[in-house]
Amino acid sequence: MNHAHEIENLREEFHPALEQLMSLVCRLEGETAGKMEHGEIEAFISSAGCEVLRLLLQAHLDLRSRWEERRESVTGEDGIVRSRCRLGCERTLSTIFGEVTVRRKGYRNAGVHSVFPLDGELNFPKDKYSHGLRRRAGEEAAAHSFDEAVASICKTTGGEAPKRQVEEVVVRAARDFEEFYSGRKAEGAEPTSDILVMTVDQRGVVMRKEDLRPVTQKAAEKTEPHRGARLSQEEKPNRKRMATVAAVYTVEAKARTPDAIMGLTPDKPAHPRCRNKRVWASVEREPEEMIQAMLDEALMRDPKKNRPWAVILDGGEKQLDIVLNTIFKHNPAVTLVLDFIHVLEYVWKAAYSFCAVGSKEAEAWVSERALRILRGEALGVAKGLLEGPGELSREKRKAVKKCADYLEKYEPLLHYDLFLKEGLPIATGVIEGACRHLVKDRMDLTGARWRLERAEAVLKIRSLRSSGDLVAYWAFHEAQEKKRNHRYAEAA
Repeated sequence: MNHAHEIENLREEFHPALEQLMSLVCRLEGETAGKMEHGEIEAFISSAGCEVLRLLLQAHLDLRSRWEERRESVTGEDGIVRSRCRLGCERTLSTIFGEVTVRRKGYRNAGVHSVFPLDGELNFPKDKYSHGLRRRAGEEAAAHSFDEAVASICKTTGGEAPKRQVEEVVVRAARDFEEFYSGRKAEGAEPTSDILVMTVDQRGVVMRKEDLRPVTQKAAEKTEPHRGARLSQEEKPNRKRMATVAAVYTVEAKARTPDAIMGLTPDKPAHPRCRNKRVWASVEREPEEMIQAMLDEALMRDPKKNRPWAVILDGGEKQLDIVLNTIFKHNPAVTLVLDFIHVLEYVWKAAYSFCAVGSKEAEAWVSERALRILRGEALGVAKGLLEGPGELSREKRKAVKKCADYLEKYEPLLHYDLFLKEGLPIATGVIEGACRHLVKDRMDLTGARWRLERAEAVLKIRSLRSSGDLVAYWAFHEAQEKKRNHRYAEAA
C-alpha cells in the first residue's frame, strides 16, 4: 500500500515514524492478525508500537538539531569562551522507547572540553540514560530487587540498562532528597490547629561488612566465619546497620475513654486519622540527625509552636535521651507518649509468670492491668506486681520485676488518662507501619547484603513515594540536574 499521500505534508524527519505506524496498521488489518488471540495482538502492538514512539522521539530530536542556530561563541562554566563550532556532534540517549541518536553543535577551544548548548536546552544527563529511564529505574528498584528492576525495564519498555548502571542511576536519582525537603520551608505554616505528631523508630538492615558502623564492624571482624549452610542465632548480630525511621503527621483531637479502648463500651472508639503524613528513613544518618530533621519538619509546619505537639516513643533509652535533648529542649510544651502496645508487651510477659501461656486467665489478668494503666494507675500496677505471690521461680520473678521497673521508670510518659482526654494518639501504628513498608518489605529480601550508598538511595525513593512527594521531587530533581550539568551561557 502506498502511503505517500498521507505523509507528503509532514516534515521528512517524521516519515520513518509514520511509515512504521502505517505498517503496523496494515499488519493488524491482515489475515494473520485476524487469526490471533487478543493477548497475541496486545504483545505485537506493545513491541511494534514502542518502535513507533522511538522513531517519533528520534524525529523530534532531529528537528531540534536542524533548528539549532549557530552561535558566535559559548562561555563554559569555567569562564572560558569557546568560539570554534563543530557541526553534527553525535551522542546516544537510552530512553524508555529505545536508543536514539542526538546530533548537535559543539563549541570548543584548544585545551578545554567542548560545550553543547542543545544538551542544556533539552536538559540531557551527563550519562546516556534519559530522565524517563532513570525515573523508571528508580521506581522499579525501590519496589523490587535490582535484578527484578532490570528485568522489568527490559520487559515493559523499549529501553534497557545493565544492573550496575541501574544501581548507579538510582543513587544519582536520590541525590536531591535533603535539598528538596529543605526548600519546603518557604511554603509556610500548615493552616490548622490540630495536633502535630512526631514518632521515630529503628529497623536493622543487613549490610556488607565494610559499610557497617565502626563498632558493629569491629565486632563483625571478631566473628569467626561460618562454614555451614545456615547462620546460627549467635552469628546473626553484627551484620546489620540500624536504619532510623521518622514520621511527622497531623491528627484531629478525638477524645476517647480507657473503657472504650479496651472494648468495654458498645461503641468502638473513633480512631484519629492522620493526614499530611511524611515518613522517611535513613540507614546512613545517625539517630540524632534524623530526630533533628523531624524537629525541622515540625517547625516548618508550626514555626510559632501554637499547636499541640506530641512525640510517641517505644521506650528506647537512647532515643528518649535524643528527643529530650532536641525536641523537648526546643519546645518544653511537647507531650511525650510511650507507645501503649510496647507497655502491653511487658504486661503480657509478666502475666505468664502467674498464668498459663494462651489461657483465658492470662488474658483476663492482662486486661485488668491494661485498663488500670490506661486510667493513669501505672505506679499502682507496678506496686501490685512487686507485692504479688512470692512462690515464683527466679526466671518468672525476673519477668515480673522487669515489667514493674519498666512502669516505674517511664511513669511520666504513661499518663494515658490525660492523653486520651486530650485526643492524643497513644500507639505507634504509623511508625510501625513505616518500618515495615519502608525498610522490611524491600531491604530484608532473602540473601540481600547492602552497600550503604545504594541502601540509602532506595530508602529515599521509597520515602518519597510513601509521602506522596515523588512527582514533585522528580520535577525538582530534573531542575537541579540542569543547574549541575549545564552551567554555561552564550557569550555577550
